[in-house]
Amino acid sequence: MRVKICGITRPEDAELAAELGAWAIGFILWSGSKRAADPAVAAGIAAALRRRVEPVGVFVNASLDAVAHAADALHLTHVQLHGDEGPAFCAEVARRTGAKVIKAARIADASDFRELERFHTDFHLLDTAQRGAYGGTGATWDWAIAARRRRRVPAILSGGLTAENVAAGIAAVEPYAVDVASGVESAPGIKDPDKLAAFMAAVPQPLEASS
Repeated sequence: MRVKICGITRPEDAELAAELGAWAIGFILWSGSKRAADPAVAAGIAAALRRRVEPVGVFVNASLDAVAHAADALHLTHVQLHGDEGPAFCAEVARRTGAKVIKAARIADASDFRELERFHTDFHLLDTAQRGAYGGTGATWDWAIAARRRRRVPAILSGGLTAENVAAGIAAVEPYAVDVASGVESAPGIKDPDKLAAFMAAVPQPLEASS
């Protein structure tokens, strides 16, 4: 099971995430977030860790030029579109950047999965629907409705995950990866080493094949 640690703002947090085996680290490149990353700091982190983790840029209703510029400057391997972007925009981001595209959706009921099927991106990120918020709420959603999802596009489970509930979320949704921010923080954008280690330890790992 892969883990994406999102809302990275500090080199020491990114380094710890990599040491603990994170698959990806997310830089929120949207000024409206309380976890917004300084682009220069993010570029330095991405350059230092690019052979160890996947650098992901998170955008909310940014222009195509802005996304492409950031993807190039930070050498992003993945672009996460967390706003109101449509399928055509997502496809153009993939073409312009060469990065894999993660389209985030805010899940309130089963109908949101049907809407998400219009997006033929590399991944679908399933987050919590909350009025006026584009994510990072620390709240979970009803994982039981994930049974209604068509699983053609790999899913990334997000929304209120902690060391205490991540195993249950994985069992219910069967995602490709999980995404966490607030569940491993001491303050927005500041990761707590103990919470981060506990979260990574709580993520189920596949059993080794018997000889």
